[in-house]
Amino acid sequence: MQEFDPRRPAARLLPKLLVGSAAVVAIALAVKLVPIEASTPAGPALNTAEMTALQHKAFAQAEAQPGLTRAENVPVKVRPGETLQGAVQRAGVEADEAAIVVQTLAGAMDTVKIKAGMALDIALARPRGDRGGPARLIGLSLRTSPSSAITVSRTFDGALRLRELEEEVRDETTVAQGELHGSLFESAARAGATPTVTAQVVKLFSHKLDFSRDIKAGDNFSLIFDRKVTESGRTIEAGDLEYAEIKGLRFYRFERNDGGVDYFDETGKNVRGFLLRTPVDGARITSSFGARRHPILGYTRMHQGIDFGAGTGTPVLAAGDGVVVEAGRKGGYGNWVKIRHNGGWETGYAHLSRYAKGLKKGQRVKQGQLVAYVGSTGMSTGPHLHYEIFNGGRRVNPVGAKIPQGTVLAGAELNRFRAKKNQIDTMLAKGPSSVQLASAD
Repeated sequence: MQEFDPRRPAARLLPKLLVGSAAVVAIALAVKLVPIEASTPAGPALNTAEMTALQHKAFAQAEAQPGLTRAENVPVKVRPGETLQGAVQRAGVEADEAAIVVQTLAGAMDTVKIKAGMALDIALARPRGDRGGPARLIGLSLRTSPSSAITVSRTFDGALRLRELEEEVRDETTVAQGELHGSLFESAARAGATPTVTAQVVKLFSHKLDFSRDIKAGDNFSLIFDRKVTESGRTIEAGDLEYAEIKGLRFYRFERNDGGVDYFDETGKNVRGFLLRTPVDGARITSSFGARRHPILGYTRMHQGIDFGAGTGTPVLAAGDGVVVEAGRKGGYGNWVKIRHNGGWETGYAHLSRYAKGLKKGQRVKQGQLVAYVGSTGMSTGPHLHYEIFNGGRRVNPVGAKIPQGTVLAGAELNRFRAKKNQIDTMLAKGPSSVQLASAD
């Protein structure tokens, strides 16, 4: 059974009978019931057979209530400055009954210090025809955490009963596969991935792919990631990304002997290149390296970097490990950051709107670390990032530059990696699934 959720189509539970009285009662089938002491009596936990019988009885009684329609679902969110009682009344409940509902909820939560946006799911039965009058509250549910909720339901004698519902949380490793249609975030979400997991994917593939040029609709992707999930299938926390594949590029997560974690291709080569190909997530190249007519000066001169089109405030990431050697205003570049890397390599970032908090000259940064935000300072016609790469003091084309590669596993580490790879490949062969690892407290 699913928990009470007025936004869920009734057909996914029982044919509309769970919409009203039974909808609130049926939530107990999917979760563990923990009675709460309150001004109204808390009900005992029931087994499945007892709850099913009670469910049918509740439906029969709801249908028999004279002068009232079948219960309907009303989702309500608390508005800024609104009280909890005010939100319940706004759903159509009369003031006296709304006050009793809030008093009942006070047995399990602070009903005074509530936040705007709190979501309530309310089941109401309304007078039939033109009789008018206030609606009759059948039940109310609100979520207090990703894995717990509180319900108030109408008993057969008309009293209100308070229950706390706590779902078991378990650890799973999930296989998600699909085709790219729209953005990667949209496509991955349809396959079951969370935004947190997808952000890891974007960061990982920014070493090898330009998302604005290398990806097209219909490209396949596969992800394997850990997550914490409730009994009803709600993901409450995303864990490590164990594997990712886009356009045939396959990367495996692996913990090395020194405890460090990185991603490697099928041969054991570290995916993490010396420098990122794209220091701005999801941006597109709007101007390439080479001679061009300057949009402000009006004459042709060398464009010694590439421009990435992105909105003001888009995060700019350090292309590689290094030390900040410049961070300040620099002529037509506007706000500027320059980072020195190993082996005579440097990267520069121009037209920034602002710097990352605490960023200063002499600071060490890691690859992928936030260093600034896209802007339009200096000689700029609109928000974008101007990105430069230096090798031995000379500017080189960021596209096609011969940048050093990452490390390659060998010996015992390579053997361990191959064993981990075989486990992942076996999961992929079975297709989309969720593998339970262990129960969480």
